[in-house]
Amino acid sequence: MRKIRLLIEYDGTRYAGWQSQKKMPVCAAGPGIRTIQEELEDKIKRLLKPQEVSLVCAGRTDAGVHALGQVAAFRAGAGFTLSPDVVKKALNAMLPDDIRITEAVDCPPDFHPRHDAFKKTYFYLMALTPYPPVFMRRYSWDIPWRMDMEAMRDASALILGKRDFSAFRASGCGSKTPVKEIFSVEIDRLEEVGFLTASFKGEFLRISLTADAFLRHMCRNIVGTLVLVGRGRISPEGVEQIIESCDRRLAGPTAPARGLFLERVFYT
Repeated sequence: MRKIRLLIEYDGTRYAGWQSQKKMPVCAAGPGIRTIQEELEDKIKRLLKPQEVSLVCAGRTDAGVHALGQVAAFRAGAGFTLSPDVVKKALNAMLPDDIRITEAVDCPPDFHPRHDAFKKTYFYLMALTPYPPVFMRRYSWDIPWRMDMEAMRDASALILGKRDFSAFRASGCGSKTPVKEIFSVEIDRLEEVGFLTASFKGEFLRISLTADAFLRHMCRNIVGTLVLVGRGRISPEGVEQIIESCDRRLAGPTAPARGLFLERVFYT
């Protein structure tokens, strides 16, 4: 029995997230809306036919969220002789143009993309202008307000560490515990963002979060809260109080999915 690990990038704009909806009566995003997992499993089945496929990923991204470094793995029977490089090329030939396999390798049979990961990094992109570049509208949140960067950085320092993050946890979260450890929160102001061969000038904000794991909507709820800090609606010290309260109602709004990217998953 072989196990093959995939490194995947995708534009999540037109998908109902990662997780397959086939076993659910109605897709949460509406009938006929596909998921990343369904697209990949359908194509892998063509290679393994008649073997069934169960693709396990490192992090189940939500509808509209993107990935630069998603990790997933599937088992293949002993009779499956295609090399990882051929698997990569074959899948890319069948997949839609907004999903790509960037790497395929054989991995140990006991490898688990989620359980074996010791940390993950997501980043969130915002355009701080009322008229952002048209090509970035599906990959960033338009924020037409001035933001207090120092206040946001002060607040982010209070988020670090091993904490109960129930205040940033969405309903329906399947995590066994709300206790997670955030290793770093980096907030950078950018004067330009590269796109293809162009360079968009303006004012952009990039928030990068690294943790051992994340609760459902945790990244987007933290970003929404930091935006309120930047606008002066919440003090940096107020973020500490929000975390200690474990009350989702006290935190900021959930930032739109389109600005969030799963950047990297780390393994020992």
